Amino acid sequence: MRVVVAPDKFKGSLTAVEAAEAMAAGVHDVLPDAHVDRCPVADGGEGTLDVLLSVGGRRVDVRVCGPLSDPVEAYYVVLDDWAYVESARACGIEHVTPTRHTALRSHTYGVGELLRHAIDNGARGVVLTVGGTASTDGGAGMLQALGATILDADGAAVDRGGEALNSVATVDLTEVRRVLDGVAVRVATDVTNPLLGPHGAAPVFGPQKGAGPEEIRTLESGLRTWAQALIRAGVRDIAPLPGAGAGGGVAGALAALGATVESGFDLIAAVTGVDRAIPGADLALTGEGSFDSQSLAGKAPAGVADRARRSGTPVAIVAGRIALSAAELSDVGITAWRSLLDRAATPDDALHRAAPLLRAATADVVRFLTDGDQG
Repeated sequence: MRVVVAPDKFKGSLTAVEAAEAMAAGVHDVLPDAHVDRCPVADGGEGTLDVLLSVGGRRVDVRVCGPLSDPVEAYYVVLDDWAYVESARACGIEHVTPTRHTALRSHTYGVGELLRHAIDNGARGVVLTVGGTASTDGGAGMLQALGATILDADGAAVDRGGEALNSVATVDLTEVRRVLDGVAVRVATDVTNPLLGPHGAAPVFGPQKGAGPEEIRTLESGLRTWAQALIRAGVRDIAPLPGAGAGGGVAGALAALGATVESGFDLIAAVTGVDRAIPGADLALTGEGSFDSQSLAGKAPAGVADRARRSGTPVAIVAGRIALSAAELSDVGITAWRSLLDRAATPDDALHRAAPLLRAATADVVRFLTDGDQG
């Protein structure tokens, strides 16, 4: 019997790689002779680089400018001459204590430094994942690190951060175009939010970065000014582009220069082998920390379930918690499911004992599917 285990991370407890190991052990507890393909997955958010390292990627460490300009230790991963850069490594929300001040001042300069380092060291293409940033600067800081000149009406350099975008008058992208010339650029994201408007970067993601109503208005105004300045610099209008608001607008800045904005899961799945492993398997198992309504909108486990359904492979999920009904799970092709909370004494217990609980819950669901024992 061939089983594919393809979990995402269990946030706060297990990486996707660790989760795959625990689930594989659970499969072998019930089916000792099963062939298990471990295919940890990611959707372009936190944890993506861990998955890429597990399939042979090479880690490159770089000290860069953090979201408030303090230095941070970051890294990217090189695989097959492509550099995979995670925005959050340079300007992630974990680098700040979110306040109204940080919401206005955080920037993406360090993201640009990572991209520049990868390109200068021979990457023939770059993939930028954009989840979990502390910034809402429309990618302006990133472009500055790549060589953009961003000036106010008096010809002075504009400060970094989302608030400062309100003073942008002119943008010169000549050097950025030179740096990116001949380099394929792809943006991986699991959201489709535009840059502006009620579903845009500032109102939707600003609050989790510390922004209150006044800061959201300031950031929205700044992003609008920024988008108009980019048009004057000779690029297309990114304001309505689906996904342009991802990462506080960093996705839109690269899209303005011709980058493709793609499903993070689809992009990473093609690299890590899950696309090749599922067809022909007898069973696919996936999982993540919390499987809920947001999981159905581009998250990795839903992507695994979709691929399994299309290939006729039964698929089950084991998650820390499951907040969907049986009908909703069946609608996405999931035939069986288990939650760690079914076995844990408390949610904290589920976090602290995630690996053994995941192993046991996986064994339970495999036993149920292979011999009808519900345990």
